Amino acid sequence: MAKERIVEASAQVREAESDVDTQTVEIRPRTLREYVGQSDLVERLSIALEAAKIRSEPMEHVLLHGPPGLGKTTIAHVIAAEMGTRAHVTSGPALTKAGDLVGTLTKMEQGDVLFIDEIHRLPAAVEEFIYPAMEDRRIDFTLDSGMHARVVTIALKPFTLIGATTRAGLLTQALRSRFGIAHHLEFYAHDDLVSILRRAARILAMHDIAPEAFDAIAARSRGTPRIALRLLRRVRDFAEVRTNGRADRAAVDSALALEGVDARGLDELDRKYMKAIASIYGGGPVGLEAIAATLGEDSETLEDLVEPFLLQIGFLARTRQGRRLTKQGADAIGFVLPQSAQLFE
Repeated sequence: MAKERIVEASAQVREAESDVDTQTVEIRPRTLREYVGQSDLVERLSIALEAAKIRSEPMEHVLLHGPPGLGKTTIAHVIAAEMGTRAHVTSGPALTKAGDLVGTLTKMEQGDVLFIDEIHRLPAAVEEFIYPAMEDRRIDFTLDSGMHARVVTIALKPFTLIGATTRAGLLTQALRSRFGIAHHLEFYAHDDLVSILRRAARILAMHDIAPEAFDAIAARSRGTPRIALRLLRRVRDFAEVRTNGRADRAAVDSALALEGVDARGLDELDRKYMKAIASIYGGGPVGLEAIAATLGEDSETLEDLVEPFLLQIGFLARTRQGRRLTKQGADAIGFVLPQSAQLFE
């Protein structure tokens, strides 16, 4: 079985048993006041929530898009908590037929939040039922077929739909236009990640952790809270077993070296990707499919899980001719770009 990437921002199906406990749930902020980062979104939501409370109406429908691991699910729970209602969580692939959506919507109380992750993967037949539910708070369900067909209208209680997607471009215009608030989540600043880690460390009862350890973990977190918290747990395990619970900079370096994560947050797959472009294709440009074939990886895996961070930190460039290493990326793996490639810098 292949080793799971600890720096992968997508939610992992199998987490260590110690990661799925009550402390993990408590790490998530419950109110906007506790939420760290995404200041523009927090301000927009605080205004919309206050206005909804004044009018005694449900919150407007919200669309959140951006890379995985930035807090879209957490925001859904925060909105429900701020409104004093419940959050019902599902995903696009889980809603395979119209009956799945109808069953979820009919059991919701007034003002409840329905959070649909990966909403871009909703089947077209299910998406058609969402339109009247969002706008008119009803579902038209067709029974039988042919001359015996009849339409049953089911009234719904006012609710808030929060959709989350990592690929906003795959949403249909009809669905996108029905959201009152749409926001793109950005990667987190270093200081915000440190604040998140400090709060998590208190909840995880990590009392003997040095201030520089937070900086070291945040620097490796690729701007993503989910990764930061995952790395923190690995440091906690290492400290408890190897250093009598003391988590300092040396413990962080040793713990994450075991996971293959370097000081920049690059892991083995990142380095293999960059070295393939360097050693086999002379630094590029080269097509994504060629890189995928060389590494024996799926091209979508590389595009979704490897390239975004390398682009973010300036180690990779995407051109019309293909992917190529930048000078910074080449220097990071000890590769000297040929003169022709340096002309692009």
